[in-house]
Formats: sequence, C-alpha cells, structure tokens
Amino acid sequence: MTGRVDPHGSISIQSIGGPTAVLEMCGLRLLTDPTFSPPGDYLSGSGAVLTKTAGPALSPEQIGPIDIVLLSHDQHADNLDDAGRALLDRAGVVLTTPGGAERLGGASRGLAPWESIDVPYPGGGTLRITATPALHGPKAFAHLLADVAGFVLAADGAPTVYVSGDNASLDIVREIGERLGPIDVAILFAGAAQTARIPNQNLTLGSAEAAEAAKILRASTVVPLHFNGWTHFTEGADDLRQAFADAGLADRLVLLEPGESARL
Repeated sequence: MTGRVDPHGSISIQSIGGPTAVLEMCGLRLLTDPTFSPPGDYLSGSGAVLTKTAGPALSPEQIGPIDIVLLSHDQHADNLDDAGRALLDRAGVVLTTPGGAERLGGASRGLAPWESIDVPYPGGGTLRITATPALHGPKAFAHLLADVAGFVLAADGAPTVYVSGDNASLDIVREIGERLGPIDVAILFAGAAQTARIPNQNLTLGSAEAAEAAKILRASTVVPLHFNGWTHFTEGADDLRQAFADAGLADRLVLLEPGESARL
C-alpha cells in the first residue's frame, strides 16, 4: 500500500448503540452492523426472540452518507434489523460473509476468512480490509451458530483497526494477532451474550475475555461495542471497567455511551 495518510493520523468512532458505530478513517466513513429499529421483540433467523431495550442514538438520516458497511452477519436481528437493511441500499459497498452476500444481494460483497479488498481513499492510497474468522459461541454448538466475519483495516500511516464482530473465541483472536497484528485499535463486541438455546455459554466475549484479547493483540486502544441495549447481554459497562482495571489495562479502555464519539 502506498497511502499518503499523515503518519500521526487518527481515526474517529461514534457509538450509535448495540453493535452499530460510525468509523471515520482515511477520509472514508464506515458503519458496523446496522441496527436502527426501535425497542421491541425481534425474531432472529435462528428462531430466537431477542428483546431490544433501547433505540439508536442517531437515525440513518442523521449519520449521513456511508462508504462501507462492515456487516459481521445478517441472520440475527441484533446485528442487522429491518431499519438497518433499508440503509444497506444507500451504502457504497457492504462487506460481509459469502453466505450473507448471497442472501442480501445488491451492493453486498462476500469475503471469505483472510480474503482482502483494497478500497481507494481520497487523496491517494488504499485502505486494505481483510475479513477475519469469528466463532459466535462454543464449538460444540457450531451447528446452531451463524457464520460471522470480523475485519481488520490497514493503511499506510494510519492505525490498524480490528472489528471483531460476534466472536467468542480467544484462539481466533490469537490467530488474528499472529497473522495481522499488531493491532492499534481493537473494536470488540463484548457483553457476554447468552440465549436460552445455548444456556450458560457466552456467544460473544465476556469482559475478562475482552481484556485478554487486548493483551493478545497488543492493542493500545480498546473500544467495546454490543454490550448494551439488548436483554441477552449478561455483562455491561461496569463489568468491562472492572475487568480492564484488574488486568492493568484501564488506560486502554474507551467506553462510549450511545451517541458519544472519540478520536483515537
């Protein structure tokens, strides 16, 4: 890559709520897992009913144009809901799993694990987006779990960013670190999500696991997402603060309330 980004360049992130955030990097605007529907009960493709307790901090109209959607998976209502699907039609490109791209059509493009796409950014150079594997719960229940993608974003002179998607496996985090690290900014879906179909098993990272992931990746900044706004999360902001403090990583943690922004 031959980008001309300021070597001290930064990125900005704004939490919208749940797994949804606007990431500005290299002059591009990226959106993670679009969820803009109001609170209520939602039926997922898996047959589970998920209860949303808080709506988005901003509407699709308020967030403005989006160049790239990073969609971890399309089968669960807490990662892509009806209002989020409507937004996909006006995004430049939607990057997701191969199966998700087949189901969604339109501007969606499926990336297999470790497959990359180079996206030109304003002023010259490219942002390389690499799809990473993810495991949405214990291996023993793989037949019940959705295929999920994470993403690593890299450009010359810019921080390297990992967006985990709904991943619960530290072994996968280690492989990502070995292949694509070090990671400067880790955007980790946390919350220790659990459902009745797979009782007492985390389907996303718990708080202690998120802190361990930060260590594995050698990430200087960690921004948790997807730990609030739904009843199936069993850990929240206080748990994350405690876990990162216990791990000696409190200075790396950036906790955003929905609507809040940070420059990283």
